[in-house]
Amino acid sequence: MGVRGLMSFVEDYSNEFFTDLKLRDTKIIIDGYSLFHRLCFNSNLELRYGGDYDSFADVVQKFFESLFACRICPYVVLDGGCDISDKKLTTLKDRAREKIQAAHSLSVGGGGNVCPLLIREVFIQVLIRLKVCFVQSFSEADRDIMTLANHWNCPVLSSDSDFCIFDLRSGFCPLNSFQWRNLNTVKNTKDYYIPAKCFSLDAFCHYFSNMNKTLLPLFAVLCGNDHVNLPITETFISKARLPLSSKGRRYHRVLGLLNWLSHFDDPAEALENVLKHLPRKGREDVKEHLRTSMKEYQPSQVENMQRPNAHRIAQPIRQIIYGLLLNTSSHPEGMSQNAAPSQPPAFNEVERIDKNIKTSVVYAKHMLKNHSDLSKLTELPLPRRQMLLLEALKVKQVVLEAIPTLLKLPIAVTCYWLQSTEAKAKLHHLQALLLGMLMEPLHAIINCPGEEDPRAGGAKVLYEELQRVKAPMQPGARLDLDTAHVFCQWQCCLQMGLYLNQLLCTPLPEPDLTQLYSGSLVHGLCQQLLASTSAESLLSVCPEAKQLYEHLFNATRSYAPAELFAPKAQSNSNKRRQKKKVASQSKNKVVTTSDSRHWYDRSNRFGLLMVECLEEHLETSELE
Repeated sequence: MGVRGLMSFVEDYSNEFFTDLKLRDTKIIIDGYSLFHRLCFNSNLELRYGGDYDSFADVVQKFFESLFACRICPYVVLDGGCDISDKKLTTLKDRAREKIQAAHSLSVGGGGNVCPLLIREVFIQVLIRLKVCFVQSFSEADRDIMTLANHWNCPVLSSDSDFCIFDLRSGFCPLNSFQWRNLNTVKNTKDYYIPAKCFSLDAFCHYFSNMNKTLLPLFAVLCGNDHVNLPITETFISKARLPLSSKGRRYHRVLGLLNWLSHFDDPAEALENVLKHLPRKGREDVKEHLRTSMKEYQPSQVENMQRPNAHRIAQPIRQIIYGLLLNTSSHPEGMSQNAAPSQPPAFNEVERIDKNIKTSVVYAKHMLKNHSDLSKLTELPLPRRQMLLLEALKVKQVVLEAIPTLLKLPIAVTCYWLQSTEAKAKLHHLQALLLGMLMEPLHAIINCPGEEDPRAGGAKVLYEELQRVKAPMQPGARLDLDTAHVFCQWQCCLQMGLYLNQLLCTPLPEPDLTQLYSGSLVHGLCQQLLASTSAESLLSVCPEAKQLYEHLFNATRSYAPAELFAPKAQSNSNKRRQKKKVASQSKNKVVTTSDSRHWYDRSNRFGLLMVECLEEHLETSELE
């Protein structure tokens, strides 16, 4: 990511926004992508011949040796694959074009910066050799870096200006002022430290009239980052009459937006004022897009830390994935089918235990005989691959017959989720999930091309009602951790179900995740369903949606434990207390992203899985 023009802006105010650090005796979370790019481009390496990887490896080793000398314990976080929504596709295309131009310039004797092709792999190999702990995120690493840094209360090292937006407890150290080549000695000791500068978000907000920190994600989205570049924001900026600056267009935009936003108390008020400057048509779409983009700056790993790790529920699916990734058949060549089976291959998974991290051993599982060989899966007919997927999810195909194609995989995953003893789902959790799944079909009815669909009226009323149910985040509001944990478990199951589906060459179509699940919606629905609203009363305005909901509910009901539907006796006083509690929660309206992350030990390479090992404690020692 990265907010356009922000880094150069804050550097112009270095004395106001940065403090000097003498960095030693601490953990530090390192943005791996930023680091290997900076070491590649700022170390006088020869880049024109495709990569002097030995020279680059020496630079990387010297960097970490400097950290070790200061007893700084590094944890590197690397970006993973592209987000399924392709929201960064335009930026990636632009960067690809820039690389092509730079490569051409280098090829004809000019200047330019292009990373050698294998620079990332070399960087990882050096990390392994030096025993530096590192992880790979599922997609972009920024939110994981923020979550990990705040969990360990240590600084972040990066060159990404997004870390000026994130609320980091121990601050953000830009790479360009991190003097790792210039170790200093603590006075009257033999201890070393690295001179660095640390960005202070408090000082930044204080400078702009004590601006509310929660306004900064909206600032980043309006200013423009790698994910958002709406032409409509240009309309707003041109009409908002932002204060002028003589230092250029980007500087003017950054300064003007910060001054303008500082007049508002919270993001909701500021967002409504943004919309006032836009044409009425399409305001709701712009509002939803901006709110979704702002969530990129919220922490990931929201689950109840007192409950078992949410990813544990999907472990049986991962075991099957591991078995497929081994790319071996059930009976290796030369082994008799009657011979005693050998010990299945073991994988180390690093999981959360309360607020700590622990490594546990998980054994790979093979699917049916003669179907464990990954290379042979493509030879199987579609019905056979569908059967294998559903067997792994413990779901019968007949249950999905009445389910729309794009919802078959989510419903199969929901059935798996309900069967697990790890899940502590209640009826209102299931109802909220299924109601949330209606958003995409409702949107399709409302926006059906051609003649106006007679169903559109009821669909639009229900769609707008569900939109109103969404619970906006309020600072300081308490989260319903049990509900967050339940939905987090469901997302873990969905994530692994998607991966297994991909490995089996997508026997079921992938759902549109942007429409499938909204944390604020399902949490808001839970509050309403607990109070007085019933699913049936919500759906009464749209018969088509009610019929679809019944299909979804009946499919999942057959896999749910009986106690999920058992009526519970409740005294009048308990009912009053429950309604009072829900009403109080409704005032505070909470949202969770339930975007839990998980780290896997590296035993095999697969682009979709995060397989680098993260250790909780790293004993730094002299390099051999």
